Amino acid sequence: MGVFVFLPLVLPLTALPVARLAELHLHPRVATRLLSGLAVVLALCSTLCLVLLVVVGTAQLPGNPLPDAWSDPEVREAVPYDEIAGKAAIVALAAVAVGCVAAAGRHRRVRRHAHRALAGLPDGELAVLTDKAPYAYALPGSAAGQLPDAGAGAGSRRGRGRGRGHGRGRVVVSTAMLDCLDTRERAALVAHEQAHLNGSHHRYLLAVRLAARANPLLRPLRAAVAYTTERWADEEAARVTGERTVVARAIGKAALVSRGTPTPTLAGFAAPGPVPRRVAALLEPAPSAVNWWPSMSTAVGLAVWTAAAGTLGSALSSANATVTLFLLLKTATPL
Repeated sequence: MGVFVFLPLVLPLTALPVARLAELHLHPRVATRLLSGLAVVLALCSTLCLVLLVVVGTAQLPGNPLPDAWSDPEVREAVPYDEIAGKAAIVALAAVAVGCVAAAGRHRRVRRHAHRALAGLPDGELAVLTDKAPYAYALPGSAAGQLPDAGAGAGSRRGRGRGRGHGRGRVVVSTAMLDCLDTRERAALVAHEQAHLNGSHHRYLLAVRLAARANPLLRPLRAAVAYTTERWADEEAARVTGERTVVARAIGKAALVSRGTPTPTLAGFAAPGPVPRRVAALLEPAPSAVNWWPSMSTAVGLAVWTAAAGTLGSALSSANATVTLFLLLKTATPL
């Protein structure tokens, strides 16, 4: 395997330049999908690298259930600094597992609690909560379309409140937020949040969140996707309403009064991301998604190709290390 086993741990650095450039020069929909795909592939490759190092590291520990032949010098020579790298990989992989499980668990708890907060409200895509705090966010539907009651004795009305609306997802907005906007701006708000639901933006956000937990070098991509999903929803709202300036004005008003979404795991109207940049983008002509793969002669094109090369190199390095270690272990293990 040699040093190639370590490459997937550092090759995410090749994707960092494209994070900011994609925000500025690519259509938000394209940027979201591109950055999310890069983050997921790079995270999987770096995690596989840690798994391979853990195999070599744990084979040397006394009392491990692995075959003794896996700790032979021939196997350990395949990894540079095998003693240090193997033990460090055990700690790193444990941290990755704990971080990903915690992030996924928090995401699930937030969604369950948010759905329970809508118990008793009429079915529909729009849920208005009486609240003095101004906010608006998109709440994805549950996998089964209906969550179980929080406790025994829930009435039939409560059960009906979590029916078919939860399966599709709902737009949640507080009365304080609605009071800050006029009729056209309210329509823009609803269109924005509905775009989050239609585009399944929560899946992209969760994917890059888990990827960043797997490899901290991918955190800039997580921040970039959080911004591009908002821009994607902005553009969809402008397309649906046909009024880019109204959408921009609604975002500006919401940003002035909003306290953000109840949790960063939910896509919000005025957060995250630099609101002035979103407003400025809406005051310009709509971006084009045609010929989205830019020329290599441009800065964004060079960054995209660099990230693609880094991702390919990471995948090839992971595959090479996996095959090499498999053949070594197969040779070292007696039949």
